[in-house]
Formats: sequence, C-alpha cells, structure tokens
Amino acid sequence: MLKRSGLVVLIQGLSLALWLPGCEASSLGMTVHVVPLESTGGKTVRAHFTALLPRPCPDVSGVCPSGEDCLVQSPPVASGGSLPPPGWCVRQWQETLPSRYNQPLLLGLNTELYVSMNAEPNIRGYNGKLNRPAFVALPPPLRARVNCPRLFELTVKDPDGDTVRCRFARPDWGECRDCWQHSFIEVDEENCVLRFTGEAPARQYFLHLMVEDFIPYPKARYLVDNPPLSSVPLHLSLTVEESDTSCSEEPLASEETLEDKSVVFVLPYQEVKFTVIYTSQLENVSEVALVGPPELYRFGMASFGPFTKLTVAWVRSENTSLTQLLPVCFVANTPSLQSAPRCVWFYQRELSGLPAGTELKCNNTEMRLLLPLASLSNVNLTELQLNSPSCPVVYNSTHLMAAISLYGCGTQTVHAGTDLVYTNTLRSVRPYTVVDRVPSLVFPLACRVPAVQVQGPHYAVGVPTERETFGDFRLWVEFHPPGEGPMAQFTGTPTFRANPAFESRVRREAVAVHAPNNSDSDSPVRVYGVRFDVLDLLVMSDSEAERVELMVSSCLESETDDFQESQRFLDKGCLMSEDFQEIDVSQGNVKIYRFDLNKSSINGTTMYVQCVVNLCVPTSPSDQCPDLCQGAAAQTAIVDSVFTASYTVRSGPVSLVRTSTAPPTTTTTTTTTARPEAPGSHATKQTSSMTTGFTVMIIGIFLHRIY
Repeated sequence: MLKRSGLVVLIQGLSLALWLPGCEASSLGMTVHVVPLESTGGKTVRAHFTALLPRPCPDVSGVCPSGEDCLVQSPPVASGGSLPPPGWCVRQWQETLPSRYNQPLLLGLNTELYVSMNAEPNIRGYNGKLNRPAFVALPPPLRARVNCPRLFELTVKDPDGDTVRCRFARPDWGECRDCWQHSFIEVDEENCVLRFTGEAPARQYFLHLMVEDFIPYPKARYLVDNPPLSSVPLHLSLTVEESDTSCSEEPLASEETLEDKSVVFVLPYQEVKFTVIYTSQLENVSEVALVGPPELYRFGMASFGPFTKLTVAWVRSENTSLTQLLPVCFVANTPSLQSAPRCVWFYQRELSGLPAGTELKCNNTEMRLLLPLASLSNVNLTELQLNSPSCPVVYNSTHLMAAISLYGCGTQTVHAGTDLVYTNTLRSVRPYTVVDRVPSLVFPLACRVPAVQVQGPHYAVGVPTERETFGDFRLWVEFHPPGEGPMAQFTGTPTFRANPAFESRVRREAVAVHAPNNSDSDSPVRVYGVRFDVLDLLVMSDSEAERVELMVSSCLESETDDFQESQRFLDKGCLMSEDFQEIDVSQGNVKIYRFDLNKSSINGTTMYVQCVVNLCVPTSPSDQCPDLCQGAAAQTAIVDSVFTASYTVRSGPVSLVRTSTAPPTTTTTTTTTARPEAPGSHATKQTSSMTTGFTVMIIGIFLHRIY
C-alpha cells in the first residue's frame, strides 16, 4: 500500500499532467508597480509591468494599443538568464489603466497572462493623500529540487509604510484563471515567505499571488474589520528538478554582496555600482541571473575556483517615466543548483526644482555655478563643499559661486544612454559632528553633452579592455623534468607550498631530483627510454602588467586528447591529492605543479593536461590577489581585484618517457586564438621528446574597471 506522501505526489502528478497544456503559455513571472494619478483623484493609475518570458524573446509591442497612453520600455540589456531551459528574458511596459483592472494580456504569439489589481482611491486620514499600493520585487525564475525543502522570502516595500501581506490569488474572486494552489507550496501571509516542502515531482509550476497593504496597527490590537487598502498581482514560476546532491549545497552570497532588501539612495545622474560574489563548492556558477530596470548594466563576470564575481551598474538619467522605487533581483545558477534570491531597491530621491535665479553654465572644461543665497536659508555656508574639498566654494553677500572643473574637483563622468554627463554635488559636510552626519543640503549638478557633440577622447570613458589592463599577453603550459626548463632555479631545489586541503602537510625543503644515470663518472649520462618518476607542470603567462598574478582554478589530466576520461587533480584552486605538490615561485605570472608519476592514474606513456586560468591585478598597492584555496578568506581580496576572463589552456601530448638519445630541446609552440572557457578548442600541437606547450593569444574584451 502506498504511503500517504507517495499517494499525494502520485495524484498531483496525474492532475498536473492533465493540466499541463493550459500552462505552457504562462509567463515565468510578472509583477505590477502601481502609481495612483493625482490628476484623476486616483481613479486611474500608472501601471508599470515587468514580465519574464521564455525564449525566444517575443515582441510585446502589441500590449500598447494605438491611441492609448502606453509605453514599451527598451529591453534591459543586463536582465535575463539561461536557466531553467530554454532561458528567459525580461519585458517591461507601462500603461495608464483604471484603478480596478481585470484583463488577460497577450504577450507575443504564445504567452498570455491574466492581470487583476485593485487600487481604488483611498485617502489617508493623517495626510489627506492617496494611498500608494505596495511594491513587490520580481526575482528570476525560481528553482528547487525534489525532496529538498526551501524557503523563498519575497521582497516587498510599501511607500507609505503600511503593513504588507501576501496570499494566494483566488479564482472565485476573479483574481486569476487556471491558477493552481499546490499542496507542496505554503505561504506565510504576514511575512511574505513561500515554503516549498520538497514533495513535488520534477516539472515547472506557476504561482499566482496577491500582495496587499493594510493600515498598520500594533500586534496587540486585533481588528476584525481591517480590509486591504489595495491588492496587486505577483506571478512566479518554480522549476523542480531531479538531483542527487545534498540539499545544502546551493551557492552562497559573500558578506561583500549587498544584503537582501537593502536600499540604495540615488541622486540625478548618479551612477550606482555594486559587486556580487558567490561561493559554490559543488558546481561552478554558470550565470548570475538579473531582473532590473531599463539601462541596467552588468560587467566583469568571472569565475575562479569556487568564486564567481559580477559587477552591476545603473545610472539615474532623465528616467522620469520610471517609478521612485526600482528593484534589482539576482540569483546564482549552476547546472542543478540555485542560490537564495536577493533583491535590493534603488530609491530615486525626490528633489525640488532649482531656486529662482540659479545659473549653471557648462563649457568645454568646467561648469560655473551661481546660486542665490536667499535660497539657502538656515544653511551654514562654511560647511558647503563639492565632491573634492580641494575646489573652493566662494560667496559674497548675495550669491554663492563655484568654478567646477570637468576633469577635477571630484567630477564624475557617466553615460546616460548615448549622451555624456559630467556630475558633481554641492553638499553640507560636518566633519566634526559625531552624532549627526546627515547633510542639510544636497545639490546635484550636471552638465549633459549630447552624443552628436561629443568629440575627442573624453567620450571614451568606458571600462578598459583586457588589453588595456593586462597588455598583449599569452597563456601556455609546459612540462619539464625537475631542474630543467625555464624555471630550473625553482624546480631544482624546490620549496613546496602547504596545501590547505591537506593540513597535515608541512612546508618542507626538497632536494634536487636527478634522473638515473648509468655511469660512475663525474658527468652523468641520462638513460632514455625509461618512464619519469616526476614531472613539473609549468602554467605561464608573459603579461608585463605591474603586480600581475596568475590564478589557476582547475586542471585535468587524461590519456586522450578529447578528455572524455579524465581525472581532476586541481579544483577551485586546491590540489586534490597529496600526489601533486605546488612549488613556491617568486614570480607572480607562473605556477608550477609537481606530478608523482609513480602514483598517477595514467598507465600509458602519454598524457594530456587542461587548465582553466585567469590573470589578476590587485587594485590597491597593499593588497594581493586572492588565494583561491583559502575559501571564505579570499572573498575580500576578490572585491579589490581585477580579473581577466577565464581561459582554458591545453597541452599537446606529453611523453612520460625519455625517447630521444639527444638532450631535449625547448619546444616551439603554435600560437592560436582562444575563447574564454572553451574546453573543446584545439591548437596545433608540436612536441619534442621531453616537453610540449600550447600558447593562447588573448584578444578578449575585458569588462572590469579598476576602482
């Protein structure tokens, strides 16, 4: 007889199989940010839609009928992802709608979603203003695993400070169509937390919720009649996958990553930038998926060892059509795992108009500010300064004046679309105040240069390329017997590094390892045709960038060049066996690993090696690039370092025996172009009796900025 839990799963699976055709057209997520319009007394609202749609990404221009007050936003470049398959993209639009709205929407040719919202006017008694519905952030498509319970905490924020609750949509109230309340999904309504029990068959599910705001009352006071002030929809998708991994192996965000529900205040033309770092011990992170506002940018995606780093940036420009609160949500995906979603809020500060009589003139080299003192009542003029205190702010009895260099004074340069914008800020600074550090004046200044007027090098204020940061460089690998080759001074009498993965190993000095000889004379003669006991792998770069460091994330060895059967001897920066040792080298652009061939799994006379490598430069003179094998201790160094993309380099066939009667010669290697993380790429291989190499000319674009 089936157990009760097994019977429940069986019934759910049969029911969902019948229900599946009607759900294939569902979106992977949808939310609406509702802003009541004062001009109509709240009878109409500006509804800002964000929808996650499966690839191929559809054209949603049809959601804006001709003649209606509707705007389709340009697709966010940084948003979207590839997991779950076949991938998904973000589509955003806004439309003026009645405050109570219940309609189906057709997105593209195959996706239909039903929108139900109730934002009918409610005047708040304490200030006489219209109530504003709650905002809810939309995370990327959620993923979970069979028999692995998970909590998904929704990120909600009410602009009026009301209490926010979340519940399942009710079809009997007309809030959804073909919606299904699954028994394996529970919702904590007061805290807006979804709980997945794990008792669900592998497939994709769709969740329909309503987010509501209530007049806040103390918990000790119970009200029988406290109806919601408004209700807005939230659609989510949950993909449940089969997996044999532990339920606690998901990628984890580092302490340097912004906390969930963080709020970042943004001034006009201010650039917001933050870095996310994930640690994944079981599987490499394949992507960091994002959902955010238009003109959100990502750059610097790099993986090294167990770490993955990505920088996210957004510039507040003349985006008057966007809401005051803008969420950015992100997750780290591996082939079978997903991190806990995190969402942060960009809060666009409201600023009053320029005081009467204010003048801000822009020329080719500076901006000149003239500000009437009558507009600065109760402001201590001696506390006012620009981004850089080195540029003076002067004033007389009537006006405050400042000449602000576009290339100094702390002036920053950002791009707003195709235009170039120079920004600075006049603010009150109280350096001697201990308790109150909030300035009494924040006055943003900006000079905007249209793209057609931008000339010369000042427009090229983008992120430096890899070549600009690291120069023209090559990456390659070589094999040599101990005491031979270009690093003989380190391998002849080596000092081995301690491996944190094997704490029992102590740092020790090793004597030079010599090949056997068959002569008793003072000049040993090498014996050829015998298998080596040890060989040294050299991973090398010729980058001449100052303080550059080579980082090796992983390495494989195999008896065949297709690596279909291989053994990983280095993973996430750590050697995986005591049969391999790292030799300490004083040069940052070289790594040397010693192979004990007597203990190797390679039984033949030839082997191949493949490694994934990065180059790194620390941004501060006092810092160092991270030691990937140090685990969490390396995370802070990752934030303060600049990396190339990850590159895969392979050796040619490496002979494990001496086959020549003549001394070995240096290998001439073939240069080829490589792509980041391209394990299947091959190069022409050329070998000698002793050593082989493979070089990679780097021409990729580097997407990091040194800060």
